[in-house]
Amino acid sequence: MACGISMKLSGDVGIYIFIRLPVKSLMRFKSISKTLYVLIGSTTFANLHLNHATITKDELILFKRSTKEESEQFKNVLSFISHIGDDGFIPLHPDLNVPHLTNDYGSLFHHLIGPCHGLIALTDSVVTVLINPATRHYRQVPPCPFGCPKGYHRTIEGVGFGFVSILNDYKVVRLSDVFWDPPYGYAEGRNSKVDVYELSTDSWRELEPVEVPSIYYLPCSEMIYKEGVHWFASTEKVVILCFDIGTEIFRNMDMPDACHSIKQSRYGLLVLNQCLASICYNDPGCVIDPTQDFLHIWIMKEYSVSESWIKKHTIRSLNVESPLGFWKDQFLLVESKTGQLIYYDVNSDEWKELGLQGYRTSLRVIVYTESISSIPNGRQHGTQVQIF
Repeated sequence: MACGISMKLSGDVGIYIFIRLPVKSLMRFKSISKTLYVLIGSTTFANLHLNHATITKDELILFKRSTKEESEQFKNVLSFISHIGDDGFIPLHPDLNVPHLTNDYGSLFHHLIGPCHGLIALTDSVVTVLINPATRHYRQVPPCPFGCPKGYHRTIEGVGFGFVSILNDYKVVRLSDVFWDPPYGYAEGRNSKVDVYELSTDSWRELEPVEVPSIYYLPCSEMIYKEGVHWFASTEKVVILCFDIGTEIFRNMDMPDACHSIKQSRYGLLVLNQCLASICYNDPGCVIDPTQDFLHIWIMKEYSVSESWIKKHTIRSLNVESPLGFWKDQFLLVESKTGQLIYYDVNSDEWKELGLQGYRTSLRVIVYTESISSIPNGRQHGTQVQIF
């Protein structure tokens, strides 16, 4: 019946209706007829549906945490949250176990990157899994085949994930430091190495050698914004290192000057009011005078223009381990020093708990909108799309 009615509608009116439907309903409609299967599965429709969800800010939360089970073994869990409020949170789907990634103490360094055109990357640096939280499809990125010469060793310092709109393609980028291992003594001679994976070709390639500053690891970084992957890096001071996922060119951006004047500080990167945002807060491992324990938030009004940083909020920190993300430009989600997911409401100036907890420093959050975007399968003998 639904199929018969939809076929009588004009193409424009039908699409106007369908782009307003949730992904769960669209997945059911795909099974009704071949016409709807082709329409809903098309790239054009996926783009229209994602744009509508983005404009209406139908934002959901993907939350990852780890819990310790046995000696040095962890259980890694994904939770899907549709609403937070005075009564806690409302789950969108049942929790899922994280596939493929390490389950030892490396679980504390997992990262969520995205969303990028409907997809999110979950990585432990060595292994990367692409997921669509709305369709519950996922696929492991094939391992990078490139090593380093004999007598050298490498450490993976950063991973990025992004979508190139002009190519209609996704990319994963991996930054490594390569050192010479002398027979005696310490490793010497740091060089940078950059590898890029393209989803359309299902293959990795090496970029030409380039000098890249050392990545400064922080849990709230490795962020995608305006087709650029962003990390913190160390030069003479801490800077924001950006890799343009389309042009594959690196550049540095300065932090707000005031960040460098705050002693014992740590940093985070978020998106707030559609702008790149930088958070500066006190190192949770240091003893801080409670009267000086604040969290400062700046936004970059004009992207890539360091002079355009303006301070947006100053918040009493209250037991913050790490910022995690902004939801609906109103709720700052953070991890507490006890491993709880808590949030600060910028409108009411209140901190609240959500009743979700994990092992300290293991919490990660991505705010996303539902998308029907598909993950293509790999080549014949490559990795294939699976369903949770």
